[in-house]
Amino acid sequence: MTSITIGVVDDHPLFREGVTRSLSEISGFVVVGEGASSDDAAMIASDNHPDIMLLDVSMPGGGLSAVSGVLARSPTTKVLMLTVSEEVDTLLGALQRGAMGYVLKGVGSRGLAEAIQTVLRGSRYISPTMSAKVMENSLHGGTSDKNNLTPREREVMDLVAQGLSNKHIGLRLSLQEKTVKHHMTQILSKLGASNRTEAALQWRERR
Repeated sequence: MTSITIGVVDDHPLFREGVTRSLSEISGFVVVGEGASSDDAAMIASDNHPDIMLLDVSMPGGGLSAVSGVLARSPTTKVLMLTVSEEVDTLLGALQRGAMGYVLKGVGSRGLAEAIQTVLRGSRYISPTMSAKVMENSLHGGTSDKNNLTPREREVMDLVAQGLSNKHIGLRLSLQEKTVKHHMTQILSKLGASNRTEAALQWRERR
């Protein structure tokens, strides 16, 4: 059986060592690189092209930023966030950047192995606690649909989904920035989204 190669990046040495040791004890898992920053993650991706990259959210250089860097250097690598953050915005930000999973620290080795196997099969894995929070947010947002948006609001959302700021959206659509802000307020309300990142993720998935 082909070994599953893994990179582990976390700026807490004791935690990183514990994760590495636990994974190394699981048959078929091989840790091929360890690091403590987004730069380390990028280097591991370039040098080893691991099947899985475990990234903490809070690290020098930023864990969310590291996702894009890893995938740019090793597109076949599946990224799993391993973090204490239970913020829905952080989860959505990670998924938007291409992460395939979001696991909360405190998970046991068996649970982590399950998450790894899930994303290797091409499915997303989100810790049950976070799945419940996302569901709660969705329910709170009601049954909004993108068809409720006006043509102008759809134009704004297309540009938001591309990562443009309100200022640049205004320049692109010949609108004042305050007008774009007004559109965003209406869009967030209609989509039931708490912020532009969540709205962008919803927009991409609905298109």
